[in-house]
Amino acid sequence: MQFVSDVAPYEHMKIRILNGGHATIAYPAGLLDIHFVHEAMAHPLVSAFLKKVEHDEIIPIVPPVPDTNLDDYFALCEKRFANPKIGDTVRRLALDGSNRQPKFIIPSALDRAQRQQSVNGLSLVSALWCRYCYGTSDSGAVIEPNDPSWDRLTAQAKVAKADPKAWLAMADIYGDLAHSPAFIAAFTNALNTLWEIGTKATLERYLAGRL
Repeated sequence: MQFVSDVAPYEHMKIRILNGGHATIAYPAGLLDIHFVHEAMAHPLVSAFLKKVEHDEIIPIVPPVPDTNLDDYFALCEKRFANPKIGDTVRRLALDGSNRQPKFIIPSALDRAQRQQSVNGLSLVSALWCRYCYGTSDSGAVIEPNDPSWDRLTAQAKVAKADPKAWLAMADIYGDLAHSPAFIAAFTNALNTLWEIGTKATLERYLAGRL
């Protein structure tokens, strides 16, 4: 056990890197019909997506934490996510996105957008959440309601299939980020690509730097 004078930097690190990491793998894994979190980590595209988003967009904007190497902390998170003994499920990680995304993903995206830094990865995380809330996986399997606001999210996701900006219009979730031209453009491209070529091919395109 470690006692510190100020817990805030550690909590910020956990929210952005660990919880943000959970949100990053939850929706692509759910769309690919993966059940357990350790199975998601064993999927080369999902694990590579997590690593790239963390290293390119999340970790660089986490303020320094005393006596802590952020890359080492992320490596510990990866090890935890991949541990089959924990038995965590993808569905649990995907639960309550309307509450978790504004805490774990959107703040990182907003920080980057305000600094005029790339948001390609984090916008794809948001687009994957939108696609998940449509209510079917890539295989056509039904995704059972997984959010207290599921009906609202599903209705919005169906509108967003033709008009991606409709998803960002949920002001209580996206706040100021919905007004970022860079995020709007990246999100629109990501969601359109998901519908055009599917989750697997979209991840491949992102990892190749072509999204």
